Amino acid sequence: MTEPRLSRGLRDLLPDQTLARQEMVDIIRRVYELYGFVPLSTPAIEYLDVLSGSAGQETQQSIFRVTNPEREELGLRFDLTVPLARVIAQYADLPRPFRRYQVSPVWRADKPDKGRFREFTQFDLDSVGTESEIADTEIIAGMCDTLSALRIERYQVRFSSRTILNLLLDFAGIPQERSVDVFRVLDKLDKAGIDKVRLELMQGYKDESGDFIRGLGLVQNQVDRIEKFLAIKSDSRNDVLTQVRDLFGQSPNIDAVARISDHLYALGYGDDRVSLDLSIARGLAYYTGPVFEAVLLDAPQFGSIFGGGRYDNLVMRFLGERIPAVGASIGVDRLLAALTYLGKIGKQKSTARVLITNMDPALADDYLKMTWELRRAGVPTELYIGTAKGPGKQLKYADQYEIPLAILYGTNEKSQGVVTVKDMSVGREQTK
Repeated sequence: MTEPRLSRGLRDLLPDQTLARQEMVDIIRRVYELYGFVPLSTPAIEYLDVLSGSAGQETQQSIFRVTNPEREELGLRFDLTVPLARVIAQYADLPRPFRRYQVSPVWRADKPDKGRFREFTQFDLDSVGTESEIADTEIIAGMCDTLSALRIERYQVRFSSRTILNLLLDFAGIPQERSVDVFRVLDKLDKAGIDKVRLELMQGYKDESGDFIRGLGLVQNQVDRIEKFLAIKSDSRNDVLTQVRDLFGQSPNIDAVARISDHLYALGYGDDRVSLDLSIARGLAYYTGPVFEAVLLDAPQFGSIFGGGRYDNLVMRFLGERIPAVGASIGVDRLLAALTYLGKIGKQKSTARVLITNMDPALADDYLKMTWELRRAGVPTELYIGTAKGPGKQLKYADQYEIPLAILYGTNEKSQGVVTVKDMSVGREQTK
């Protein structure tokens, strides 16, 4: 007999969890469609060379590799952005800008941990084919509107730009070709803290498990300059821009970020909703401009639940042509856990609102007619077809699935031309 089991880093979602996720996804989808984004679906499996070379070394090492019957090397997608870039290159007749959303599972062969799985779901929105800063503004505004639609009162979208971080590399005397490694370490600031980030930028350190985290080998003066940059903070986006200009001087890179900030002010997204946080780097190597992420202020332990940025060079791998793009991705599982913690999502266990009990086999046609009459009226209804004979166990079944109403109908009710309606929430019966 085969033992029922799952591989490490995988999990099942039972009906109550799946219904809660579905409710959340539907709310997000409505916001995206309000913005005019259209849906896209792509295969879970891509050619390995399509996936490879699109992200940093850590992500490359986490690709699940598979082989098809033709012995071609394939991999499970690790995000939804690389498949989008492939679609843009493959379908030349797609109108641009191409503005799409996609919700699908992705896979990464990371080390499983609490709340960290090897299979998880992302929900992305992207605009491809436009350099307009309004596209970046729209993504950030969409992040805010999505979190507001989910009834989250206290959140903050934080943004910065890789182009400002490039100015940091020059300021610290670090070659631009080391940007991917440096930004990957800076992206750990919230989780690891400044002391561990300093060590990883320099000689490295042993983590809590005893594993050695290799350092980048930067010298003290370079790390001091990075820390000086990271010290730029303010509750006002305009104040942050003033400080960064004082440090780096005037720059078109800073001006571009200022214009996005001004657009957001004009739309009513103030400093309480969107902050300019120069420590935001985002770990993936393909980002080229503004980068952003969202945190829940009443559930900071969940970290970034929504993030993204501009990636103007990703499609170049496929076309040899620079096609600008910007987007953001929700970690669906992490956000769902956060919403559950905050009590912002339902705990529904069944889609049925009514259970028709099955008390007498001779009345089967009556039960079927009742069931279909309610369904045709738009009322989600389940007809009990289990093995329990008496009403008690059938009502217990309704209670287990938290079905609000149960209808009892036997020979007495039939002779009187009535049904008994039981309100499962209070145990109250009504004859109608």
